[in-house]
Amino acid sequence: MPESITVLNGNYAISRLAPGTEVPSWVSGEFTSVTHTADEISIVCLETNVPVNVQADREWTVLKIEGPLSLEETGILSSLLKPLADARIPVFTVSTFDTDYILVGSGDAHRAVAALTASGHTLR
Repeated sequence: MPESITVLNGNYAISRLAPGTEVPSWVSGEFTSVTHTADEISIVCLETNVPVNVQADREWTVLKIEGPLSLEETGILSSLLKPLADARIPVFTVSTFDTDYILVGSGDAHRAVAALTASGHTLR
């Protein structure tokens, strides 16, 4: 099942805050994700927004799977993640009601696009 993919502009960071922390005002941009668990708060947003003193893994590129996708559809992520795994490209994924996002290290972005394109997916 080929999917259309858009590469979002900018480098992103995956940050970790202590549980119970309020979401900071620097969390903003075209794409952000905030996940609260009992153990942590994970935040994905533009790298330039994240203060230097915040624990973060930086220089990620966001690949947006064009949706909306049905919540009942199966195999979408696996059709995208398998070519990336075969190319030994680490990923971080975020899902929303309408679609999925795959983050790859910015240094691996060109290889990720090549692997996805070779497996039949299209880039917008």
